[in-house]
Amino acid sequence: MQPVRLLLIGAGVIGRTHIDRIGRDPHLALAGIADPSEAGKALAERLGVPWAASHVELLEHTRPQGAIVATPNASHVGMAIDCLERGVAALVEKPVADTVDEAHTLVRAQQRTGVPVLVGHHRRYNPINSRARSIVQEGRLGRVVTANVMATFLKPDGYFDAAWRRQPGGGPVLINLIHEIDMLRFLCGEITEVQAASSNAVRGFAVEDTAAAVLRFASGALGTVVLSDAATSPWCWDFCAAEQDQYPRQDVQSHFIAGTHGSLSLPDLALWNYRGERSWHAEMTLEKTFVHKADAYSRQLQHFAAVIEGRETPLCSALDGLRTLQATLAVAEAARSGQAVSCTLPG
Repeated sequence: MQPVRLLLIGAGVIGRTHIDRIGRDPHLALAGIADPSEAGKALAERLGVPWAASHVELLEHTRPQGAIVATPNASHVGMAIDCLERGVAALVEKPVADTVDEAHTLVRAQQRTGVPVLVGHHRRYNPINSRARSIVQEGRLGRVVTANVMATFLKPDGYFDAAWRRQPGGGPVLINLIHEIDMLRFLCGEITEVQAASSNAVRGFAVEDTAAAVLRFASGALGTVVLSDAATSPWCWDFCAAEQDQYPRQDVQSHFIAGTHGSLSLPDLALWNYRGERSWHAEMTLEKTFVHKADAYSRQLQHFAAVIEGRETPLCSALDGLRTLQATLAVAEAARSGQAVSCTLPG
């Protein structure tokens, strides 16, 4: 079987992560690198693959089966549509776009061309989340009533040397919270309304350093997220799920889902329920699932290949990417306005 040939558009940090994972998988092959920088050109030369500053040039020249769009957010939609119009499936890094309207443009283009789009919310491919989703969908928690997330960590002072990280849009709501929103949607369903507050009291920058949100799900469940990049704290997914080696592993939990018949914490997959009488006076039982560890980025690319070959449907479609972006932007808007913000799709 011939490997699936993937073109990389954008050779930054996440692009190089994809290159690394492609190189580990004999069923995948790097078809080329489109990146206008000298560093991107040098990387292509070192790897012995075609290079061009223009993604359109390489799409025409290399004829890949799929393309990974790992460029700045504002260029995602235009580049992805260039791929779709040439019959090339697109894996678009998160966030899928800068605005909901732009994301909706991509959704319509995907529907018009029929060419698959996958949005790069990699946490969906973590075996922990795969198992958690099964537990919820199997009804083992009963009806979900609450979901609570801690996403608190400390970014070093040097992180803010880049001026854009001190300005609105460069803070943890739009940079980090989108992961939590997509994970909650994946596990608990659609978010229909958001209330939020934010603060910049620690650093005093124009951008927030802390935020809290209350989410209403279509099921009637409520969720909370507490977020800060100014907290000396171990309670965040990146620390406790061990997805990336750049973060120290902490033996804590960051996500908690409670239902009428059971509750689940993550990433330890601890399931609490009553085996007999269901009452706060009765004893509870703890059950744990231990899943095999697997690299989420590798699993995402394997899934992308299966989507390209028609064996699977996108686990995170363009519409999914739109909905996650919309709910994340709603948090920022609710924090600015002090009003509840509805998450309804554009017409």
